[in-house]
Amino acid sequence: MEKKLSINELGTITLIRGSRYKRYSLKVSGGQIIATMPEQGSEQRMLAFIADKKDKLFQLLQKQASSPTLLDETTEWQTATFLLRIIRAESEQPRLTISLREDTLTIQCPLRTRFEDEIVQSRLREILKNVFRREAKRTLPARLANLALQHGFTYDSVKINSSRTRWGSCSQRKSINLSLYLMKLPWHLIDYVLLHELCHTIEMNHGEPFWAHMNRVTAGKAKSLRTELTRFH
Repeated sequence: MEKKLSINELGTITLIRGSRYKRYSLKVSGGQIIATMPEQGSEQRMLAFIADKKDKLFQLLQKQASSPTLLDETTEWQTATFLLRIIRAESEQPRLTISLREDTLTIQCPLRTRFEDEIVQSRLREILKNVFRREAKRTLPARLANLALQHGFTYDSVKINSSRTRWGSCSQRKSINLSLYLMKLPWHLIDYVLLHELCHTIEMNHGEPFWAHMNRVTAGKAKSLRTELTRFH
């Protein structure tokens, strides 16, 4: 069973209960905190555990945000639409293979792969970029349209680009651009970015009227969501 917890400074934490978990555990992966606990465990005990580790968790989040993530066989990264797993082949194989099944992207690498090699990292990042592009085109335009309809916005067009410096942008003509790297984020932060660009169809700058619109469409959570977004790169 999975549940989302909202913790000040740490943002949204994914809490997972299950019979395979024998102890309370925390890890930071892909800029997100994942908490696991026994199926019959105490949520209050988990919250106390998180509070005790709060400073360390915050430091880990900051560290991940400021340095590229090494992709290797220890990676288990939950993105918006799939879980990323990287494995080594059990026997010799000439090339890397990719499969996306049941919401899990599995990249199987040759047995003797040296993950610290920048060429290997570049290849893995390129694969992720291509999958992110496909997933962004598949999901983001429809999600943007739904949010616009829900909150009464109109826009001219939407395009997917590969920007690494901006999650999104909106032109004076209400044309919205969205980065394919949005797919690295959890859905509530993707929605925050989409709503941010929709609010720019009314207010192009970041003055008080703009943030008033943002608070209206995020139930007053614009500031906390903006802070949470800064942990991702």
